[in-house]
Amino acid sequence: MPELPEVETVRRGLQPVMEGKRIVSVKTNRRDLRFPFPDAFASRLTGRTVIAMGRRAKYLMADLDDGHVLIMHLGMTGRFIIEHSEGASAAREDIPGEFAQTVNRHLAHDHVVFDMEGGVRVTYNDVRRFGFMSLIARSEVSTHPLTKAIGIEPLGNELTGVTLANLFAGKATPLKSALLDQRLVAGLGNIYVCEVLFRTGLSPLKPAGSIAKKDGSPKPIAEELADEIKVVLQEAIEAGGSTLRDFAHTDGSLGYFQHRFKVYDREGEPCPNECCSAVVERLVQSGRSTFYCARCQK
Repeated sequence: MPELPEVETVRRGLQPVMEGKRIVSVKTNRRDLRFPFPDAFASRLTGRTVIAMGRRAKYLMADLDDGHVLIMHLGMTGRFIIEHSEGASAAREDIPGEFAQTVNRHLAHDHVVFDMEGGVRVTYNDVRRFGFMSLIARSEVSTHPLTKAIGIEPLGNELTGVTLANLFAGKATPLKSALLDQRLVAGLGNIYVCEVLFRTGLSPLKPAGSIAKKDGSPKPIAEELADEIKVVLQEAIEAGGSTLRDFAHTDGSLGYFQHRFKVYDREGEPCPNECCSAVVERLVQSGRSTFYCARCQK
């Protein structure tokens, strides 16, 4: 499933063609995705102007001029394809990152089509249909079931060592599981948590509460952990996200941050730390593969 950097990359790709633009028409080619579309979905969007194109955790959020928000989730394989009226794809220089290959598009999986003013067409394509779209009032975002339990944004000023120590104090939960808890920190996924823990030398099995002192104040490693989370996510966003199976950018191209992975999906390979002679190991936590160096991460 696309993680925060992938969703942020898609947001940046959609922003130039949707933000400040009027939705001329909307076409849904089926009645549902993961969930049914809201009643009168297409007609409620038609004629509306997108005031801002934002993101909350792994949700894309288009603020509309009538006080509603179009919430979109990519699911496992969802992607947006941008086309101009002359049929050309979106300019590559408008999409962050470097790309090596393209993804074949199957028109049967084009489920939602937004025609924007200025002759731009934005199509939502989703092979597995695990994504979804919903319309909610802006005033209800903080209390809506989809968003009310979401934790802090890892790229915002709220994420600090103090915050992490407060969130994790007294928790015996493994550190990796705590970082993946969307109720605590929003948008972090399996890939980047593995990378962050390796860079900070922290074992994924270490109790989450171990980054806090007995009085709840942060240990120095808590600040390092908070800083490294931001660094890894920013690097991934600048690179265009990570390509795993079907994920693609709005122009159909694939990200390349996976080439920078130090431990993720590198089971059995030498630890990337030059002074270490161990190999990357894999274990399963809560049904997810964890990649780490048992010698470097304590």
